[in-house]
Amino acid sequence: MPFPDIDPVAFSLGPLAVHWYGLAYVAGIVCGWLYARQIVKQDSLWPGNRSPITLAHLDDFLVWVAIGIVLGGRLGYVLFYDFAAVSQNPVRAIEIWNGGMSFHGGFIGAVTAIILFARRNGIPVLSMLDIIAAVVPFGLLFGRIANFINGELWGRIAEVPWAVVFPTGGPFARHPSQLYEAALEGLLLLVALGALVFLAKALKRPGFVSGAFVFGYALSRIFVEFFREPDAQLGYLAFGWLTMGMLLSLPMVGLGLWLMLRTRVSTTSP
Repeated sequence: MPFPDIDPVAFSLGPLAVHWYGLAYVAGIVCGWLYARQIVKQDSLWPGNRSPITLAHLDDFLVWVAIGIVLGGRLGYVLFYDFAAVSQNPVRAIEIWNGGMSFHGGFIGAVTAIILFARRNGIPVLSMLDIIAAVVPFGLLFGRIANFINGELWGRIAEVPWAVVFPTGGPFARHPSQLYEAALEGLLLLVALGALVFLAKALKRPGFVSGAFVFGYALSRIFVEFFREPDAQLGYLAFGWLTMGMLLSLPMVGLGLWLMLRTRVSTTSP
């Protein structure tokens, strides 16, 4: 099927062009913030039936997490995906307008911001990680849809009926892997974590929701990597199928399992 005719620029205000990708970042942060506020208001969801996080904390944290995501995402892309080019031209590292953001780098940046903010404000770190983990899928959902609109990060050549001929992907029909990721890392993970928060009361076991997010994201990303075209400058790392996305996600599987099992042991032990 042909690629839908969608302008990457959502609208313009004089000389200022507002791109869908930028709006996706804003939408992800705002929706996550509003959702987190609803969770924080319900004391019955938290240990001791009292939320350790206030609405004021969430308002203040917006700036912290935005900086962590942007800096971490860019640094992660430079180190994991574009280091050779940047080593030859260091200015390339700050050329954000040329694209290049890494989820794994953004994840590290966000976690760093969470830990620093929690310690500064006397909030249990695991509880702060849990509330943010529960809302991150909003950003993944909107971000992957924006990737599709931009016609970037497309999938491998495919013959499925829903394969798309991307403007920058040559004359071949390809998997719309961005939409696969939006469905798995975004929508499905959002619903699953919501069930843990509201039905299973998992926030009462600090660290469990964080572990479930890390585990669920890693499995989703590894699965989609089998349909996604690897970055041209890296290609396959080994075996004709191993990609950088898989390699960076593998430790997350173990980390997620460890966090979930750790909470089970700590809450059942005397």
